[in-house]
Amino acid sequence: MRVGSGLVKRESPLRGRTVVVTGAARGVGAALARELGRRGARLALVGHERPVLEARAAELDIAAVWEVDVTDPAGLESVAREVRASLGPPSVVIANAGIAEGGPFSSSDPDSWRRVVEVNLVGSANTGRAFLPDLRKTAGYFLQIASLASIGAAPMMSAYCASKAGAEAFAHSLRAEVAHERIAVGIAYLNWTDTDMIRDADEHAVLRELRAHMPAPARRVYGADEVARRLVRAVERRRTAVYVPGWLRAAQVGRAALPPVVMRLSRRELPRLAGRHPFLATGLLGAGGDADHRSKIGNGSA
Repeated sequence: MRVGSGLVKRESPLRGRTVVVTGAARGVGAALARELGRRGARLALVGHERPVLEARAAELDIAAVWEVDVTDPAGLESVAREVRASLGPPSVVIANAGIAEGGPFSSSDPDSWRRVVEVNLVGSANTGRAFLPDLRKTAGYFLQIASLASIGAAPMMSAYCASKAGAEAFAHSLRAEVAHERIAVGIAYLNWTDTDMIRDADEHAVLRELRAHMPAPARRVYGADEVARRLVRAVERRRTAVYVPGWLRAAQVGRAALPPVVMRLSRRELPRLAGRHPFLATGLLGAGGDADHRSKIGNGSA
């Protein structure tokens, strides 16, 4: 507990603890790293783009980086061993790595579609599998980054919605499976966040128009640093769920009503939009998507 300026400030329970963040190079992952660093955590930053990760680490007191593809289970197992040896067994693991693509399902590239599911869902499962032995030792906390897309699927985002709904279901199942081992599992439901991915999506007319026709609270974009602060507070409290913004909790309660509402809106709006803009596949969105594509090419898997 620290005393200053007449106020009593409690020290973060994360101080001195090892925290793993995947997808830490950019966006929410980078913002999480900054906020966790301010709380005194020892950080293992995991993702593509080693130079960007190293730049993030240079901003922080105690951080190390590991470049790995989260869809590579053997690679993640190796990272887990190295993190354990370098920083100690993690008390917190945040499965944040994610990519997206947009456009009609019928004309989507099957490889890009599958890649979104592999990174967002299979990559999260691989992350959990690699670090569960450490979380057992530390009675730790696993946070799955999900989305409003986990609650209510949207047109033109079928891969992303499928992957995030799957990631939510994975986290629910894992929570029930490891609760008796004193491991807590949380799910973070995020709305639009100001990242490369969202900015790139807004460059595509149909995705931009679809967001513009959402109800006012649902189309607002939130700053990554604001989102990260909310998430880290949830990590400190080992929350089973965190909603950013808070009104998403109401969407969770009413989620059974969302598919028919989305269908009715889409039936009305998509024909109008089709008359103004061609419906084209976007490819992987944002700088993170570009980095993921380059990594696949570099690994000879594209």
